[in-house]
Amino acid sequence: MFRTTFARFLGIIGLAAILAAPVSWAQESPPVRVRGTIERIDGAIYMVKARDGAELKLTLADNAQIAGVTKASLFDIKQGSFVGVTATPQHDGSLSAVEVHIFPESMRGTGEGHYPWDLQPQSTMTNANVEQIVSAVDGRTLTLKYKDGEKKITVGPNTPIVTYVPGDKSDIKPGAKVFIVAVKQADGTLQGRAWRFGRDGVTPPM
Repeated sequence: MFRTTFARFLGIIGLAAILAAPVSWAQESPPVRVRGTIERIDGAIYMVKARDGAELKLTLADNAQIAGVTKASLFDIKQGSFVGVTATPQHDGSLSAVEVHIFPESMRGTGEGHYPWDLQPQSTMTNANVEQIVSAVDGRTLTLKYKDGEKKITVGPNTPIVTYVPGDKSDIKPGAKVFIVAVKQADGTLQGRAWRFGRDGVTPPM
């Protein structure tokens, strides 16, 4: 029942709104990624304090995708899992994970590929299938295969790892830690199309 409900809730779009702008947005302003905390709600306006201290005004799109982010562990990553990994380059050219999110099976293929990401300077996002896992004292090395290639990324024991649970409008409340993909409107507000909120004390690491 949970799997069926989750698949229906997130639909075929899922996190595509987060990892790549949907085709329907092609004629609109570039998507804006917002990371911060819901400060207050004034009618239909959500006031968000961004991580850089800016206060932003957002509205909730009618068809907004809302999901919770909950803690997972390194041992939840299995061979055959479809994951998204933000990583940064190391001095030797290898990639080290900054965060990992594990997709539900219903969202396999979402945002597949390897591309720049704005979480940190020089960071990248790799959404791919876990082909191989090699364990080491300092964590695990994942071989991630996507349609155009593959990457090896080391995941340390302290790397934040999360997965997703269903959510709804009632979860978007003051104090919630959020990651939002939005589009700027003519009046200067941001319309949130994809909302991810932390559950059980988790801050969305994306």
